[in-house]
Amino acid sequence: MLKTRIITALILAPIAIGGIFFLPPLGFALFTAVIITLGAWEWANMSGIQGQGGRVAYAAMTAAILFGLLNVPAMIVLWLSLVWWVLCFLLVRGYPSGSSSWGSLPVRSVMGLFVLVPAWVGLNHMRVGGFQFGDTTNNLWVILYVFCVVWVADIGAYFSGRAFGKAKLAPRVSPGKSWAGVWGGLVAVGGFAVIVSALASAGVVETILLVIASLITGLVSVLGDLLESMLKRFRGIKDSSQLLPGHGGIMDRIDSLTAAIPVFALIITQLGWLTTGHW
Repeated sequence: MLKTRIITALILAPIAIGGIFFLPPLGFALFTAVIITLGAWEWANMSGIQGQGGRVAYAAMTAAILFGLLNVPAMIVLWLSLVWWVLCFLLVRGYPSGSSSWGSLPVRSVMGLFVLVPAWVGLNHMRVGGFQFGDTTNNLWVILYVFCVVWVADIGAYFSGRAFGKAKLAPRVSPGKSWAGVWGGLVAVGGFAVIVSALASAGVVETILLVIASLITGLVSVLGDLLESMLKRFRGIKDSSQLLPGHGGIMDRIDSLTAAIPVFALIITQLGWLTTGHW
């Protein structure tokens, strides 16, 4: 299993890096749309769509929605996404007692759109927008930064959870997660934000704001993970699919990012570090 995971990671890493750093904006939009569409195919299963034809149709519908939003102001979608993740907190917190309100196939299908579509909008908003933080103006680095925030939070949570994880975070949704993991992940994210601020020659105010933005993003990323865990537990499956040998599915890898990306994009836009760009 470990060998399979390593081989898969070695194949995917250069593809991901190439897609982020070497594609023009439209190519980046297409590349990320493919990933989101594959995630939608998996979400169709989590929402209860049984047949392969129905799952493909759901994925195709999601892809059509993505490109239908190309000329829609990103901020509208990002603000709606923030409202959505606040609602998700209530859904996860109330599980399983509240599942009667969202457990039907149509509702779970719509939930997937609220998870996947804003993530794509947020990514491309960061890709085409003008960026300025400290002495850094390359907006590709801000995309890498939000990825790193999620990864750092995950690594910090893993080690602190193993060392101190007694009080469970959401045992009815994801028994393995603990409050110690959350706090450890946030400490790691805060430290990472300070280091990046120093490398970018940011001022004190900018550093403080980046730390706050990063902590919020790291916290929301946990919610993205928990939401997918809740859907899989309700559906009775372990992985979203087996598309990535040794890693499960696309959604198993991007669940935290689907929450972190739109929230972070919204925050840095409101702070004035990211301005709306054009294709």
